[in-house]
Amino acid sequence: MSTLGEKLKFYREQRGLSIEELSLKARIGKTTLENYEQNKQIPTQQTILKLSTVLDVAASVFLESVEKK
Repeated sequence: MSTLGEKLKFYREQRGLSIEELSLKARIGKTTLENYEQNKQIPTQQTILKLSTVLDVAASVFLESVEKK
C-alpha cells in the first residue's frame, strides 16, 4: 500500500464509509474523491488535512505518499 489512493481507500473502507459518505463528511465532490483513490488526481495539502481529520488518520500517512512523487 504505497500510493495515496490505496491508503485513502484502505482507511475509508476500514472506517466503513462509502465514497459518498466520505465525500459528504469531508465536503469533497464524489468524483474528485474517486479520482484521488484512483490516483488520477493529487489532493492539496489542505484537502489531505480534511481527509485525515475525517478518517482519524495522521496527515503524515497521506503526505508521505505525495512527497515520494
